[in-house]
Amino acid sequence: MTANTLTGAEAMVRMLDAYQVRHIFGLCGDTTLPFYDALYRLDHGIEHILTRDERSAAYMADGYARVTGKPGICEGPSGGGATYILPGLVEAGESSIPILAITSDVGTRAAGHYPLTELDQAGLMRPLTKSTQVIQHADQVPNAVRAAFRTMTTGRPGSAHLGFPIDVQRGEADQADIWHDPAHMHYPAYPTGPDPAAVETLLDALLSASFPLIICGGGVVLAGGEEALKTLSEALDIAVATTISGQGSLAETHPNCLGVVGSNGGVPETREVVDQADLVLFIGCRAGSVTTELWRHPAKGTRIFHIDSDPDVIGASYPTEGALVSDARLAVDALNRALATRETKTFGGAAAIADAKARKWQIFHGIAASSDRPIRPERTIATLRKLLDNDAIIVGDPGTPCPYLSAYYELRVPGRTLFSNRAHGALGYAMSAAMGAAIGKPGHKVVALMGDGSFGFTCGELETAVRKRLPITFIVFSNAVYGWIKAGQKTKFDERYYSVDFDRTDHAAVAAAFGVKSWRVEDPDDLESSLKQAISHAGPTLVDIISQPLQEANAPVSEWIA
Repeated sequence: MTANTLTGAEAMVRMLDAYQVRHIFGLCGDTTLPFYDALYRLDHGIEHILTRDERSAAYMADGYARVTGKPGICEGPSGGGATYILPGLVEAGESSIPILAITSDVGTRAAGHYPLTELDQAGLMRPLTKSTQVIQHADQVPNAVRAAFRTMTTGRPGSAHLGFPIDVQRGEADQADIWHDPAHMHYPAYPTGPDPAAVETLLDALLSASFPLIICGGGVVLAGGEEALKTLSEALDIAVATTISGQGSLAETHPNCLGVVGSNGGVPETREVVDQADLVLFIGCRAGSVTTELWRHPAKGTRIFHIDSDPDVIGASYPTEGALVSDARLAVDALNRALATRETKTFGGAAAIADAKARKWQIFHGIAASSDRPIRPERTIATLRKLLDNDAIIVGDPGTPCPYLSAYYELRVPGRTLFSNRAHGALGYAMSAAMGAAIGKPGHKVVALMGDGSFGFTCGELETAVRKRLPITFIVFSNAVYGWIKAGQKTKFDERYYSVDFDRTDHAAVAAAFGVKSWRVEDPDDLESSLKQAISHAGPTLVDIISQPLQEANAPVSEWIA
């Protein structure tokens, strides 16, 4: 080695540091030793967060990226580590969240000779990430990292993977190749705007409607288009609904915001509004099965317009009258500029949705006041909303938490303060993603909500929360069942319940064994005081709430509502 050369491992550290990566989430392995040694020896600004599972590392990177606007970085070893890290890459990629996974690998010359942990990493990752590359020479490291950051953050953001063989970590790279593109340190990088003629056409159509409705997906928040959307909604007095991923596009207390629509978090009252619309404008939304309740609401025949940075989603499910292929913020800004040159027309959206919103909340508050045992999930959500500040970050797992959070945890400010893994809905997400969010947004209270099924997937990460002293409150809806599946067996299979129930776990005791301050709540009258203590505690806390199971509940899930 000369003064102008680095090892491949050192080059990786220098490149990540150049992109101002400040946290890496990961788990050690034999084939990663040179990389770890470089992290130990070199002077840099990176903190490595040791996790207890590679899947958790990827989910932490996901949560980190969602709250910081920067790519999340995770790493793991060869073989099993690469397979375990993949679920997080799939979720992030489908959710347009840039995370980079670096997995070490067996030596390039050992490939094909049956070394322990040999795996075709590129073949594994290729169909499930935006880009993958197994680096073959140390001098390729800088360019491979630049390519990964460029791919992750441009166009529709997504996940990327780099395989890092152990002999490549030990090889030689050129110090002069260590440089980066600052544009790729945040996302979306290089956002593209709409065709001006298409903007005018879309605006003409919008103004020709009688009762138009905007449905926002996650693209508005990803693009930072919240203020532009607020301007448009107020200028036209147009109703705005969101998907679960789109929550925060407009404050849900805003009179023009209907809230979440669709089969998960939507309710009959919000569906009524969708059905009344004679024109629907999807913004940053794929109009998938959940948002549209299997493409029934809006009904086929409704005039559809679409704004999305990904042209593949436009027209995929509905005949589309017009579209803007554009970053959501730039598109809505363009609509606002064009609207400023027109005569003002308003649609009375706030008044039109007021009754539906009032009926929705009347039903919710009636149930949330219940003193029934097991505790109704509505009561838990209402109590959390009462206790938490508006800038608290809420992370919900699928199953019990997601529909209740999306329907009833009313966001009072715009922006990403509530999120869930909506692309694939894998259990075990919230606990780990909340840790990434807490590290990415220090000073914000973070609350993770999960069912006991999800708790069982990743409870080992409670040790990570204690070790890093993360001020997260974990809430478990304890009902000893895979509730979503059992509710489906009730409504679709005549209550033929099969292999969905399990024994109840004392989650508070498990958490206490890890050193987490914990509470177990069975009496609804004890709920507020226990949650208040947990939220105000300086370290990690867990509240185990004995909760009504989904198959007995009034969950805001359309397929279960008669």
